Amino acid sequence: MSLSNIEIAQAAQLRPIGEIAEGLGIPPEAVIPYGATKAKIALPYVQGLADRPQGRLILMTGTSPTPAGEGKSTTVVGLGDALTRLGEKAMICLREPAQGPVFGMKGGACGGGYAQVVPMEDINLHFTGDFAAIAAATNLLAALIDNHIHHGNALSIDVRRVTWRRALDVNDRALRDLVLGLGGPGNGYPRESGFDIVVASEVMAIFCLATSLNDLKRRLGEIVVAQTRDRKPVRARDLNAHGAMTALLRDALAPNLVQTIEHTPAFVHGGPFANIAHGCNSYLATSSALRLADYVVTEAGFGADLGGEKFVDILCRSTDLRPSLAVVVATVRSLKYQGGVDVADLPREDVDALERGLVNLERHLHIVREVLGLPAVVAINHRAEDSAAEIDALLAACERLGVRASVAKHFAEGGAGAEDLARAVIEECEPATTEPRYTYPLDASLWEKMTTIATRIYGAEGISADASVRAQIRRLQDDGYGELPVCVAKTQYSFSTDPSALGAPEGHTINVREVRLAAGARFIVMICGSIMTMPGLPAQPAAASIDVDDEGRITGLF
Repeated sequence: MSLSNIEIAQAAQLRPIGEIAEGLGIPPEAVIPYGATKAKIALPYVQGLADRPQGRLILMTGTSPTPAGEGKSTTVVGLGDALTRLGEKAMICLREPAQGPVFGMKGGACGGGYAQVVPMEDINLHFTGDFAAIAAATNLLAALIDNHIHHGNALSIDVRRVTWRRALDVNDRALRDLVLGLGGPGNGYPRESGFDIVVASEVMAIFCLATSLNDLKRRLGEIVVAQTRDRKPVRARDLNAHGAMTALLRDALAPNLVQTIEHTPAFVHGGPFANIAHGCNSYLATSSALRLADYVVTEAGFGADLGGEKFVDILCRSTDLRPSLAVVVATVRSLKYQGGVDVADLPREDVDALERGLVNLERHLHIVREVLGLPAVVAINHRAEDSAAEIDALLAACERLGVRASVAKHFAEGGAGAEDLARAVIEECEPATTEPRYTYPLDASLWEKMTTIATRIYGAEGISADASVRAQIRRLQDDGYGELPVCVAKTQYSFSTDPSALGAPEGHTINVREVRLAAGARFIVMICGSIMTMPGLPAQPAAASIDVDDEGRITGLF
């Protein structure tokens, strides 16, 4: 019987984290151990790397996610290990797993099979406490707002227009919409509010976009939490909250160093979801890796339509990060699902369904190559049940589309199974870094930016919004926020707002349900369709399968 992901991870022989750091040239005094196998790299050392030349950045994205699984994080690990096996100095950068999906439906985010980052249990659960610090900073700001109102409200905050929400790193639908302050005057003013999952919070976005501790503090101070009675913005700095928030986040901002099963160095740091946030790991981790290694493989959440677009239009636009290449992950199973095959029937050979589902891969390649202007390679994440005919059909399709493709077997074979993919990546990375194209110009209006994303990325005919949402967009424009990028919150399962619309739908309309200003993160969130910023748990949550045995060994994580 084959081993589970957690059994493979627990059987791995890890090296002391100091040895991993030493291999990167990081001195012992810059390594802050969290036990024997994970550490933070001190911020002064990280900031001192800024003058070093950068290596090549490989952006991992994929087709639209399905219940069949695509394996983007697994492919990041496999490619990193393969580059190391070929003698290259390589690192990988992954997002930290959120406890919501770990205990919910998706599971952890450490990769799978023999392509994992370890220690898997630590990373998938509390890790180094970064998410707890982000939640604490978010909730401290919320408490300071309510406390200020309670003690006289010197800033004249309109209690009807407090927009700041609390955060929790667990899926809990009961906390989406709440009434706070019940129980009498001693408990504050009753008002409506709610919770977001930590990864969807503005503090998480700021944490991942900050270029330094000072930049983090400045951005935290810019957070708009409410409006006054005469509709003026109230910022976190007006409450003198940003200093204490920075104190909570100071240690968390240092990148986390771990290793793969094959001892490739990995920064795992920050972790917003690309369906409800910008979906990239921290800038500091990726930027530092680029100055410590010749090849750095990072991921953007979900498909090219979400994480890939935001990586370019938000992260690249505001920093010096520039991908040399995009790797688009596809699987036979997921493309058959896109072609209409039920999950239970996916193990059966069905070349016709695969051919029907190829429109999804084609759309993602169009986004990567034609819209975002990045060269691309397709990684076919191989599974044991894939038939030779299906693999041949997928390779032939990639040839027709003019894109290089490689079958990678890293899940079963580790880095050895992805060496052909690594060779393709090295060859396609030449010449030097590509300057990406942006989906829209910053001087376009917010409505025009959202329309451009909908039409150019999602294949939509246009966008719609209720009169109140349109008025809110106009007000943001008039208040000087029209220059900001747009961060779309939308279902990850479809190019439309209908999760069941598979393949590559066209001609639909993207409805903007809600708009949120993220002034500290410096983008505008457009919430579309029925997507929620606080997910719920499924009928059979993964938490029900997680346990600890008599020796303290965790079981059931995946």
